[in-house]
Amino acid sequence: MAVALIAVVAVVASVLTWAFSDARATTSVTGPSTWPQLPEVTALPPSLGEVWRAPSGATQWPVVIQTAVKETGEEKPSTVVTGNGGEVTGRDPLTGDARWSYTRDLPLCVVGTGWGRAMALYSKGTNCSELTSLDGVTGERRAQRNGDAEPGTALLNEGSHLITTGERFLEVYRRDDLVRSLEYGQLRAVVNPGKQPRAGCTYGSAAVTSSRFALIERCPGDGTDRITILKPNPDKSDEPKVFASVLTGGKNAQVVAITDKHVAVALPSPGRIVVFDAETGSQLSEAPVDIPDADFADPPHRVARSFTTATNVFWFSGSKTVALAQDTLTPQWTAEGTSGAGTTLAGRALVPVREGLRVYEQTTGALVGTIRVNRDGYTGPVQLATAGPVVLEQRGETLVALR
Repeated sequence: MAVALIAVVAVVASVLTWAFSDARATTSVTGPSTWPQLPEVTALPPSLGEVWRAPSGATQWPVVIQTAVKETGEEKPSTVVTGNGGEVTGRDPLTGDARWSYTRDLPLCVVGTGWGRAMALYSKGTNCSELTSLDGVTGERRAQRNGDAEPGTALLNEGSHLITTGERFLEVYRRDDLVRSLEYGQLRAVVNPGKQPRAGCTYGSAAVTSSRFALIERCPGDGTDRITILKPNPDKSDEPKVFASVLTGGKNAQVVAITDKHVAVALPSPGRIVVFDAETGSQLSEAPVDIPDADFADPPHRVARSFTTATNVFWFSGSKTVALAQDTLTPQWTAEGTSGAGTTLAGRALVPVREGLRVYEQTTGALVGTIRVNRDGYTGPVQLATAGPVVLEQRGETLVALR
């Protein structure tokens, strides 16, 4: 009788554990381990039309998974990821058909990418606390971690780290096993007091590169906004390594780009781009830009709306797109009346405007032409990306594919 009772208790416990577990509220549909490579693009198309669309309120810009080709090791786009409600879906870029999906009974905060995987950040309460990585090709669940990101966060990936943004707190994860390597700002549980460099600060925009990231800080006692350049500390996550932290000389500053050598900060009244040394924080240059002061609010999710190529960084201010030289981050040319930072296709820059996509020469800013796009009355900001021959437009909470 005792053995029978133990068996019954074990069964009941198992059933209750399953009934209230995360696994019961999770549905994972995986796909094949390989997909055909996308065709190469050697010339601009004469026109672009919509080929598919999907609701994607959890993506802040088009999310394209890059996977390595076995023969060459070269990374190429393979899967487009959408996020809506509690579902993350990997899609065929050419058709929009679902290849895999992962669904929780929790709201998605944001979907991003890193290390050839989709990164899904879910909310279990007031904050965005559950980070799950999904294989970009098959959709299989990989590493998962609990964090404490603020609502409205973005996920920034610079190749070796994944960064969450926030007004008072940032987190950084390194490697594809999602080891937390940095907590910055107002910590929920302070284990070692005095490790954070400044207290009581709020944060504006952030930008990342392969070895460091920069953010705008607004701290008590400072007369102007501050630009701070730092990197995670792999040994002490609550003790960041700060390269430099200097006052910008103005307010409503926005960090628009960072490289291994330079950091570009946009400042209003008058509009200008100030470039700082990424190691020492010393000012290197200052150049005027014709940007209205109204554009100098913090960008959505505290991330500069920018796109980087081998020759330029394209920054969308809110009404114009400014091309900065990749090697110096000094302004080269400006596109008027734009709706986003843009992307590239067949070596040319595509910049969204009300009537479609303007085509520019990257280095000179010479206008090549305009590809008309019917957006069915949508007039808001447009975030662009490409996957092979497909141009992707994030229009609010909808992702639209053009070809």
